[in-house]
Amino acid sequence: MNRTIRAPRAARRRALRLAALCTVALPWAATAGPTIEFGQGSTLNFTYGLQVWNEHRSFTSSTNPSSSSDTFLRRNRLALTGQYNDMIGFYAQLEAGGDGRGGDNDRSVYWRDAYVTFDYSDALRFIVGRVKNTFSRENLEACLEPLTLDRAEVLSYTPFAGTRDMGAVVWGNLMDAKLQYRLMVADGREGQYVPKGKPRVTARVHVSLWDPEFSYGYLGTYLGTQKVLTIGASYDTQSDVAYGNYLSRSDIKDYKARTIDAFMELPTSSGVYTASAAVFDYDTGGAFGQSPDPALSVNSDLKGHYLKAGYMLPNKLGPGRLQLFARHEKLDYGVKTGNAEYFDNTWNGVGFNYYIDGQRVKITGEFNRIKFDTQHPVDNALRDYRQATLALQLIF
Repeated sequence: MNRTIRAPRAARRRALRLAALCTVALPWAATAGPTIEFGQGSTLNFTYGLQVWNEHRSFTSSTNPSSSSDTFLRRNRLALTGQYNDMIGFYAQLEAGGDGRGGDNDRSVYWRDAYVTFDYSDALRFIVGRVKNTFSRENLEACLEPLTLDRAEVLSYTPFAGTRDMGAVVWGNLMDAKLQYRLMVADGREGQYVPKGKPRVTARVHVSLWDPEFSYGYLGTYLGTQKVLTIGASYDTQSDVAYGNYLSRSDIKDYKARTIDAFMELPTSSGVYTASAAVFDYDTGGAFGQSPDPALSVNSDLKGHYLKAGYMLPNKLGPGRLQLFARHEKLDYGVKTGNAEYFDNTWNGVGFNYYIDGQRVKITGEFNRIKFDTQHPVDNALRDYRQATLALQLIF
């Protein structure tokens, strides 16, 4: 990738156009579907992604302790990636995920992403619209190209606005893409329960010590095609985001969050070794444990960390490649019910990816044991349980 960055002006413009085409949709770039060219540099690309999961859990719901088995569409997406010219592009993604989960069929289709990109240079790029928030590495990792089955169910998502937010991002690569910066100004938490409508501001920086990770999105594994060692840090903040005492509309709280993360992938003759880790601290001044508004999330004062590791065999096993992985995750909510902290828990999981055609066609299996620090006496969702998932993925 350094050759692209240092290329002459004409080649550099072509490279920037390609980079703009895949800027946030990078994980789909290598597996993109058909492309229509309209002349004068305008293009439109279609990509379809599907994940079918079969999930077994040792409980059904908070009130039903019986084991459950559920087959559903975890993700079901149609993405449109386009370029108006060398500088201006766009990305839009339709989603109908979760269809069939828990008996909830015929899910509505909605726009998960919709934004415009402006790429002045590799060092100065802009995104405007509904886009992934830029706080954590794991949220920015492609959900169709992770190392483990999926992201953390809670830890990698910020308490407000979830995975996406509406706003603007300025970002770019410096020092031959060894250093990347991002600054996002977005809506953050909105609605009737917010004391004041202040903007959310997120800043992120990472340093790539080996091969650069030069795109807005990351991958959970590069399948041994790159030698990567990247260290990143982020800060996320929004003022006047919640009331500590909602009934009296007093004790206004600010939100702030920090994370530090590291990712390594090392291809060798003995196989591909992957490791990833991060620590998180979400802080809303302890509002949830006081008398908060009804919509305040339980993870608004969450602390935690995860560790992930993977190993891919050096040669094919049958028609595909086998990758083994493990994940450890610890969550401390800081929420008490009386003297008990029922939400705090630990995840430990192991699994495999079997790549039949890279990420385009793969089978994933994962088994997890979830252990709570204190067992809830009646709520099955807050008691120890086991979960096993078998997944099929197709990208076209």
